[in-house]
Amino acid sequence: MKAPQKAVDVGSLTARETTISIMLIGVLFFVFGFVTWVNAILIPYFKIACELTNFQSYLVTFAFYISYFVMSVPSSYLLKAVGFKKGMMAGFWVMAVGAFVFVPAALTRTYPIFLLGLFLIGIGLAILQTAANPYITVLGAKERAAQRISIMGVCNKAAGILAPILFAAVILRATDTDLFSQLPTMTPAEKSLALDALVRRVILPYSVIGCVLIGLGLLVRFSPLPEINTEHETAEVAAANVSKTSIVQFPHLILGALAIFLHVGTQVVAIDTIIGYAGSMGIGLLDAKVFPSYTLFATICGYILGIILIPKRISQVNIFRLCTLLGLTFTLLIIFANGRVTFLGHQADLSIWFVVLLGLANSLVWAGIWPLALDGLGRFTKVGAALLIMGLSGNAILPLIYGLLADQYGLRNAYWVLFPCYLYLAYYAFYGHRIRRWSLFTAKKALVHEQQWQGTSAP
Repeated sequence: MKAPQKAVDVGSLTARETTISIMLIGVLFFVFGFVTWVNAILIPYFKIACELTNFQSYLVTFAFYISYFVMSVPSSYLLKAVGFKKGMMAGFWVMAVGAFVFVPAALTRTYPIFLLGLFLIGIGLAILQTAANPYITVLGAKERAAQRISIMGVCNKAAGILAPILFAAVILRATDTDLFSQLPTMTPAEKSLALDALVRRVILPYSVIGCVLIGLGLLVRFSPLPEINTEHETAEVAAANVSKTSIVQFPHLILGALAIFLHVGTQVVAIDTIIGYAGSMGIGLLDAKVFPSYTLFATICGYILGIILIPKRISQVNIFRLCTLLGLTFTLLIIFANGRVTFLGHQADLSIWFVVLLGLANSLVWAGIWPLALDGLGRFTKVGAALLIMGLSGNAILPLIYGLLADQYGLRNAYWVLFPCYLYLAYYAFYGHRIRRWSLFTAKKALVHEQQWQGTSAP
């Protein structure tokens, strides 16, 4: 039996090895994005094909993302046992099983089986995310971590732009607008036949996705991606952590996990609800399918700014703070801005473009939280990363809350769910990430730590 690849310290990697590793992880983030953001088109698609309410349709995101809560900590132990590369291969193969589950689900038009497939895809992604995010965070200087994560974000969101458009091109037809308008007038038998034919269009694309995922698992397993030591501790970190026995002793990590929970929830609400919101303005599904891509394009613009500006022009902490303030502002404009405008060929209420701009506000929040939350964890890094990945379950909860509010108070007022989320994110960006003990502490000590973290001297 071949011996497992020995883990190496990041500092021992050559510039070429580091570059190749970043490129390979970039491919992983592209796959994450493609599989994840296709949900934006699945939600309205299943709502029609399986005859669902708003709340029921957002069970797509619940089933997909609750798997992160279930699997993230077990993923960290799996990665400890078999290493990054074998763990990533396992993640891809579990995702493949989930994709193949779509075949029997479509043949029987059974929504719970679709949800099972999405849950399994989410399980595989939880393993991959638990490996890839700490990997890219420690793969270089920590003051450039947000810059590297921004590069990964471009890969992720570029796939997200393509996914809804390509998937819609495969499963939707030019005549579907007429089909959707005729459904209410059909007899039950005619309607059942039409919806059966509609939902079976997912069989081919998800069968192809499953085969591709199996191949990607083998590719990563036998790639030159090195096994790196994510738990290396400097003498200073080791001394600081000598009495630590659990991740709950790192307040900035726990508060960061909550920040991840709320951040990803705001992100998926902005992307996965915009097609439905456009529909409320009289824009049909065939035209509205591009709106998630607009939001993701705004996110990519933010990532590019991060790559250019961090850390030469602005620190990753300060750009994180700016993004949270933009989120608060755009949320209020979604609620209160009015007026019909024509832009990019769409005639819609002005407020929908502020939903699009949430992509810009959300762009560098993830990149801001990760290095702050993992700072100084040392040997607790893998478990700490797993806790942060558990925060991705926010994608499961917040869309359901949005769906409940939308059914009760309307799609527009439901966006109020975002406001308290951005308030907390602003708290973490300005203050919460500085906390190192579960006790009262002075602002002076917190400021000293932040200045040390950014490589400056305290006054």
